[in-house]
Amino acid sequence: MYSFAEQIIRQAFFLSVWGIERFHDMAPYHRKVAALSQLPAGTVGKELADCLLTRNLTLIPGFESHDLKHVVLDYELEPVGEIRLQAFMLGNGNWTLPSFAIFLFGLLLLPRQWRKFLQDFRAGRQCISLSSLEIDHCQHESLTGFRARLSSRYTEIKPTMKPAILHRRISYLGSYSLMIIGAAAMLFCFPFLWSANVADLVGAGFPFVAGAILVVGGLISLTLHTAPQTETTQA
Repeated sequence: MYSFAEQIIRQAFFLSVWGIERFHDMAPYHRKVAALSQLPAGTVGKELADCLLTRNLTLIPGFESHDLKHVVLDYELEPVGEIRLQAFMLGNGNWTLPSFAIFLFGLLLLPRQWRKFLQDFRAGRQCISLSSLEIDHCQHESLTGFRARLSSRYTEIKPTMKPAILHRRISYLGSYSLMIIGAAAMLFCFPFLWSANVADLVGAGFPFVAGAILVVGGLISLTLHTAPQTETTQA
């Protein structure tokens, strides 16, 4: 069962997919999934097809590599998994408007998952760049072997030193405050970014970018606060 917040994310996802599909010829994408489903078991392409078909989904036009990353990074095609993937990709350097918007949407609705999001962000920083990854590049490869090559997705972070409780709380409070303020600024400005009025567009653009900088700054701050007290070991 999904929580109320997860239901909101889930329905927003389905609505977005529905809107994209209305403006595209979906036949090539259905054929692509059908072709992938014929690949040998255990390959990236076969696992991707099975993941989509078991959920009655298909590749999303313009976001094919996004579905691929869900599979190779082992993030479920579920609300929490979607936001965790966006946290990973932001850490991996994928600083795009859709990634920021989806992540901030989840950040506000799923505060209990913030620790996981931070861990995923760190994992993305440690992983090789996935910005150019496409289905055709790896569809015939073994999924297990391909995941092993990516590394660091399964890094376990263990504390080795306990900082002063007051200092830690103040540091975390400041970092989270930056992200909340930045997210609020971005959400407030977002509707104006689609305005036909140049003045509205320019007026909202700068605060939106400033909000994004605050959010990223908060994430980086959290990473810096914890980095000196951690060591990494392969799980």
